[in-house]
Amino acid sequence: MESELIINTKNNQVSIALLEEKRLVELNSEPKDKSFNVGDVYLGRVRKLMPGLNAAFVDIGHDKDAFLHYLDLGPQLQSLVKYTRNVSTGKQTESSLNNFKLEPDINKNGKINQVLKPKQWVVVQIAKEPISTKGPRLSSELSIAGRFVVLVPFSDTVSVSQKIKGAEERNRLKRLAISIKPKNFGVILRTVATGKKVAEIDRDIQDLVKKWDALFTQIKTAKPPHRLLGELDRTSTILRDMLNPNFNNIHINDETLADDIKGFIRNISPEQEKIVKLYRGKKPIFEAYSVDKQIKSLFGKTVNMPGGSYLVIEHTEAMHVVDVNSGGRKSNQNLSQEEQALKVNMNAAREIARQLRLRD
Repeated sequence: MESELIINTKNNQVSIALLEEKRLVELNSEPKDKSFNVGDVYLGRVRKLMPGLNAAFVDIGHDKDAFLHYLDLGPQLQSLVKYTRNVSTGKQTESSLNNFKLEPDINKNGKINQVLKPKQWVVVQIAKEPISTKGPRLSSELSIAGRFVVLVPFSDTVSVSQKIKGAEERNRLKRLAISIKPKNFGVILRTVATGKKVAEIDRDIQDLVKKWDALFTQIKTAKPPHRLLGELDRTSTILRDMLNPNFNNIHINDETLADDIKGFIRNISPEQEKIVKLYRGKKPIFEAYSVDKQIKSLFGKTVNMPGGSYLVIEHTEAMHVVDVNSGGRKSNQNLSQEEQALKVNMNAAREIARQLRLRD
């Protein structure tokens, strides 16, 4: 499947359109100097416990306190709390977890006031960016994502992406990860790890360990609220997570950003650096690649589908509501009513998946 990114920089805003076979499937937009990205790790302070919600509000420096639910604490919360306390007091003198004794998992059916208290310092990761009047949503189950692996501190679990189907390859990757991962760190092998050699995966793990070292250094002197580790911006995150041999082009209308992206790709996939192309056309870049046209037709209340059927999509703060209509679809005399309905619903399922990806 042919994929390409169209990146539009305008008025201090970066908009990223992902096209598959020329069809718009994902659209992201963010300020150039955006704060509070998904994946950022903060040292926060518990502001208030909400036993009725089984959650806590945590100050991480945003205008609105961030939300941390008990189910997002992660089983190894007590290990994270102990590590944070020991590092900040000087008892833990190295970032390595080789000699760190893990604490028992917290009770998955427990209560927030059994594990956290007001004013307590807690290391958290942004799981969902702030929207509207709500602050960020947090997790204390930390993960540090790389190109081929995700590193999970205070765990020894090794897992393989479900998208890697071959049993032989899954077993190879699992054995490989077990042999090279640092103690008390779990590893999730990503889809793009397929076929990679031990040296490539080990290099990725070592890069992530360096990020953990940097986080350790920050904790030693930080006072909440304080950002300990910054995730990549959205453009780099998309490239890290999605770049594969099917990517044909990355078109960008900003020379500085184009150079930055070339440098990023040079580190993770040098052979694909040539797909980055600076757009110099007279038309706006989204107009030149038919992105604007697709946005106008896709983000309305009504979305047309083949054969005259259509979707009606209503958006609220809490959810998207989708109604499937057969409309003026012409009946196929060779199909029964049930088969006609199935065909409409199959088309609708594909389009709804695309719409949810676009509108999320």
